[in-house]
Amino acid sequence: MTPRRLVITVCPRERGIVVLPIVRGKRAVRLDAVAILRRLEELVAERGLADRVRLREGCAGGCSGPGPNVSVEIFPMPRPGERPDHVAVGWKTYVYSIGSLECLATVIDENLGRVRR
Repeated sequence: MTPRRLVITVCPRERGIVVLPIVRGKRAVRLDAVAILRRLEELVAERGLADRVRLREGCAGGCSGPGPNVSVEIFPMPRPGERPDHVAVGWKTYVYSIGSLECLATVIDENLGRVRR
C-alpha cells in the first residue's frame, strides 16, 4: 500500500454525543466533538503519527443533524525532499456514523492503513 497522510476534520459546532471506546477493547466513554478532537490528538501523539496525521476543526458535513461529525481526507505521502500536494486521493466521512465504530482509533486505523510505529 502506498504510504498515506491524513487530514481529519472535526466539526466543533455540532452538539451531539457518542459513546464508544477510544481504542479497541477498552471501556466506552461519552464523547462530544471537542472530546473527539482531543482524544484523536492524544492517539496521534501516542502513536508518533504527527508527520502522517493532521487534525483540524472545521465543517465535516451533516450540519442539519446531530453530531459529532468527522471527515477524513487521504493524501499520498510525499517522497523525501518533495513538498506535499493538496490533491486528495480519497476521503471518508463519519457524518452520522461515528457512534457505530468499534472504537475512535478506527478513524485513523482504517484510513492510514498499516504503519510501522
